[in-house]
Amino acid sequence: MDHYIDIRLLPDPEFPPNLLMNALFAKLHRGLVAVGGRKIGASFPEHDNEAPTLGGCLRLHADPASLERLMASNWLVGMRDHTHVIGPEPIPKPEGYRRIRRVQAKSSPERLRRRHMKRHQVGIEAARAAIPDTKAKYLKLPYVTLGSQSTGQRFNLFIAHDPIIDQPMTGDFSHYGLSRTATIPWF
Repeated sequence: MDHYIDIRLLPDPEFPPNLLMNALFAKLHRGLVAVGGRKIGASFPEHDNEAPTLGGCLRLHADPASLERLMASNWLVGMRDHTHVIGPEPIPKPEGYRRIRRVQAKSSPERLRRRHMKRHQVGIEAARAAIPDTKAKYLKLPYVTLGSQSTGQRFNLFIAHDPIIDQPMTGDFSHYGLSRTATIPWF
């Protein structure tokens, strides 16, 4: 993982940046599925956990061959007017390494109740007593909103940028470019 590509969102008066990032990330996901991109990591160098926002730049990390294979797949069709692509470029000396991972919230009381009913073979009233509405947990993390191609439902994919560490960790990336184990160089 010694090269990167920056994909910057261009200002657009008709579309807010978060809507463009949602579309860009959905296209990245489909592109990674198409090329089997388990060695390509994604990060958001302009993310802000306080806002929370992912910012206007999507950075892809990998070896040059993997990045070129992804870019040759033409996954950016429809986004070229909204983005500026830089790279692939060699990664400069990183300030450290960082894991970028998906965080799944167990926030929906209804979903938790359905799970409780199935696991404990109880009815809806027992599930409501066990899991009141006040038990919901909400994440304050940046996210992209995506649509599931299998169910058609929209969902928020929350993304955490873990603290910077000194040593890289190896592993595979998901088809979202995120990983529970692998790190990307942070610069």
